[in-house]
Amino acid sequence: MSKKISISLLLFILSINLGIKPQTAIAQLESPVIQKTSSRKICPAQLPSKINAVINKPLFNRTHWGILVQNLDLKASSPQTLYSQDAEKYFTPASVTKLLTTAAALQQLGKYYRIRTSIYDEGNGTLRVVGRGDPSLKDEQLITLAKQLRQKGVTRINNLIADDTHFKGEVIPGSWMWEDIPFYYGAPVSSFILNENASILRLFPQKEGETLLPRWEQPSEGYRWRVVNNTVTVEEGEKKYITINRDTKGQTLNIQGQLAVNSQPDITAIAVFDPIEHFVRHFRQHLLLERISLGRTSTVTDDIKARNIKAGEIKGEEIAAVESAPLSELIKEININSNNLFAEALVRTLAVKAPLKENQTTVNAGLEVLQTALTQIGVDPTTYKLDDGSGLSRKNLISPQALVQLLQGVARSPFAKVYFNSLPIAGKTGTFKYRLRDTAAEGIVIAKTGTMTGVVSLAGYVNSPNYEPVVFSIMVNQTEQPIRVVRQAIDEIVVNLAQLRRC
Repeated sequence: MSKKISISLLLFILSINLGIKPQTAIAQLESPVIQKTSSRKICPAQLPSKINAVINKPLFNRTHWGILVQNLDLKASSPQTLYSQDAEKYFTPASVTKLLTTAAALQQLGKYYRIRTSIYDEGNGTLRVVGRGDPSLKDEQLITLAKQLRQKGVTRINNLIADDTHFKGEVIPGSWMWEDIPFYYGAPVSSFILNENASILRLFPQKEGETLLPRWEQPSEGYRWRVVNNTVTVEEGEKKYITINRDTKGQTLNIQGQLAVNSQPDITAIAVFDPIEHFVRHFRQHLLLERISLGRTSTVTDDIKARNIKAGEIKGEEIAAVESAPLSELIKEININSNNLFAEALVRTLAVKAPLKENQTTVNAGLEVLQTALTQIGVDPTTYKLDDGSGLSRKNLISPQALVQLLQGVARSPFAKVYFNSLPIAGKTGTFKYRLRDTAAEGIVIAKTGTMTGVVSLAGYVNSPNYEPVVFSIMVNQTEQPIRVVRQAIDEIVVNLAQLRRC
């Protein structure tokens, strides 16, 4: 997973478009985007030899493959298995984990579910803002909250309480790798999430020999970090490289590398160190713009009793509130763009469906609800073990069998169309946009990607124009080959699936 992001992706991170409406690639439910034809056709009986020819190449001698391909079974009878290779074994899944998280959320919460952020008036100039882990909350929503308060006649807040008790437990899972934590894709998960708990840092080249100039998108962020700048501006034509690390104490960034004179700035999204402080600091700014003065602020954290109080029972009247987009839109961001923070917030949100046990963390409660939901969908609970909801943890273990059971069960569920619309389309959208272009698979495959060091996964649906819909899961572990090489091999298999015909 890359630590650097392009300018377009950074803009996307800061201003997420939740209005993407990809067409599904399952013929019985929705017409595919494109149905490409090809002169090359493959009979089902030929498929095993075609796949074996890919995975048995000498360069994959030390690579572990897990594959399961089945015909889509809409009647829950007995799907035909077209190919199986270690399908029952556990693999490190990476981001295909999000398939389980989003399906469980739809099953338990429903497509219309929204996450609410509220402000309550507790009297004597004390307001309590309650965060409930809305991962889509942006400065625009804080502006709305400030305006609502002004409309209610609020001009002075003596004490603003930031209630961070909705999620209990560590904001950064202990199983995540330290090298991921400084960056946006490893951002902390808390009751307060603002701008995806990330800040934008740009590094500008200067005169040759001078250090690069760091500038934060939000100038106030610069006061939160100590930057150790070991960079240099080099002559035109020199290769660019930048590395950024965070020290073990958290608030020092060590930057090394170089940019050429007159080159474009390097842009990185850095995970915020303190989500509550980040939220309060931004909210204070918007309150001042609405001519609302703010006295002191305080924080309530890890209060189990407070967390178990329903919104309607919290002391005081709710005088301002904003809501996220419906779940049907949130899961598009999770699956199409593989957003880790959204997935982690969602698995914790599942905990609302079960009372928290004593000393239980919200993520563990959410994972229990997730397992219940997946069992109802038709996934054998012995075929997977989850430690998080995004796939960033290497403790996650999922079998190809579990993913295919999930995809089969979802296709028979009432929320099938919503789920299909959340998946990337080959050659068209999201993390699948630049793969399988100009092949028989373009536009007729919808699937979730997964990538981390030594791990490449893909699972989804194929809607071949000459064959019935197919469900597949391909998982690669412990490979020393470059990710690009493994992806090409997986894509070759998927093209074979797209070329199936009835024989």
